[in-house]
Amino acid sequence: MSHFDIIIIGAGPSGTVTAAILKNKGYNVLILEKQKFPRFVIGESLLPRCMDNLELAGFLPAIEKAGFQKKLGAIFRDKDAKCEFDFSIQYTNGWSWTWQVQRGQFDHLLAQEVEKQGAIVNYEATVTDVEFKKTHDVTVSYTDKENNAHQAHAKFIVDASGYGRVLPRLLNLDKPSDFPSRSAIFCHVKPQRIFDEEERKRIIIINHTQGIWAWVIPFSNGTTSIGIVGLPELVGAKTGSNEEKIRSWIEEIPALKERFTDAEILFEPKQVTGYSSSTTSLFGDSFVLTGNSAEFLDPIFSSGITFATESGVKAAHLIDRELNGENVNWQTEYSDYIAIGVDVFRSFIQFWYDGTLQKIFFTKDENTQLKEQICSILAGYVWDISNPLVTKHKRAIPTLAQIVS
Repeated sequence: MSHFDIIIIGAGPSGTVTAAILKNKGYNVLILEKQKFPRFVIGESLLPRCMDNLELAGFLPAIEKAGFQKKLGAIFRDKDAKCEFDFSIQYTNGWSWTWQVQRGQFDHLLAQEVEKQGAIVNYEATVTDVEFKKTHDVTVSYTDKENNAHQAHAKFIVDASGYGRVLPRLLNLDKPSDFPSRSAIFCHVKPQRIFDEEERKRIIIINHTQGIWAWVIPFSNGTTSIGIVGLPELVGAKTGSNEEKIRSWIEEIPALKERFTDAEILFEPKQVTGYSSSTTSLFGDSFVLTGNSAEFLDPIFSSGITFATESGVKAAHLIDRELNGENVNWQTEYSDYIAIGVDVFRSFIQFWYDGTLQKIFFTKDENTQLKEQICSILAGYVWDISNPLVTKHKRAIPTLAQIVS
C-alpha cells in the first residue's frame, strides 16, 4: 500500500488548485483521475475571481503562455436590446479580466503544472471504496486502466470529482437539488465569419424566451462554443439528431442565425439534462467536498470554475491548519463561507429564469452604481460583503426590477 498525506479524487481545476497549494505547503499529494486527459468537458468561460485562485496555485504563467482567449466582460442580448458589462468597471477592487478556454486543453495544462510541482497524478484510476478507520487514517481503493486493484493510505481525502461525485455516492451524501430540472445542448463550431479580436473578448448570453437562453463563447483559434439551455420539454422539442437539433435552434434564434447558419460543427453536439446537484454535507471526519462534488447550480453565469477553485483554495488552507494541530470549525469556516457565494448566485439564477434580472439588464434608465455592483457579482466576487447586492440580493433585485419597470 502506498502512503500519502493527501489523496484528491479528480484532476479538474478544483483538484489541481487544491493539490498545488498543499504541495507548496510540503504535503505529499496523490490525485486519482478517472479519465484520460485531455478530455472534453463544458464550463469554458472563467470569471475574474478565478484569477486570484489560479495565482495562489502558481498556474497563471503557464495559462498565459498557452494563448487562451482573454475575456474582458459579458454581453447580454434580448432581441434588439443589449446590455454590456466591462469587468474593469466594477464595484470590487479585483481582476478586470480572465480567460475563455477549451477545457480539455485547460484542465490538462493545470494537471501537468501540478505534476511539475511534485504531485502525483494517476489517470484512468477509478475509486471503488474509501474506508475511514479513524481521524486522519483513510484507505482509498481504486482500479487502474487495466482493472488492477490498488490501495493508498492518506491522512485526508478531497473529493474534487465533479459530476462523478464519488464520496457523495459512496457515503450517501447526495440530495436532490431544489432547482428545476433543465437541459443543455452544446457543441463547438467554426463560423464562416470568424469573430474579430475585440468581439472575441466577451461571452455573449442571448435571452430567447423565458424558458430558453443561449451562450456564445469565442475562442482564440477562431472556433466558438455555443449552447442552448432551458426546460427539458423546450430544449427537447426539436427532432432529429443532436446536430439537427442544434442547427434548428440556430435558425430559430436570430442572434445565432446571423452568425452560425453555415458554421461547421466540429463534433457531434452533446446534451445533458438535470445537471444541478447538491449534498447533505460538504465535509466530514478527514474528508471535504470541493467544486461540483459539493454543489452545481446552473451554467447561466459561468460560476462553476469559480466555486471549484474557491472551494479548493479554502479547503487546502483548512486541511493544512488541521493537520498542523489547529482546531478547525469546518461548518463556519468552510460550509458557511461557500454558502455565501452559492446563495448570491442562486438568487441571480432564479431571478434570471423568472425574468426579473432582464428588466434590470435591459432598462433604458441605467444606474451606474448599480451596474458596477452587479458587474462584481458577474465577475465572481460574491464573497465581497461590502457590496450591497451580496448582502441584500434576495430583496434588492426584485425591488430594483419594480423600480426600473
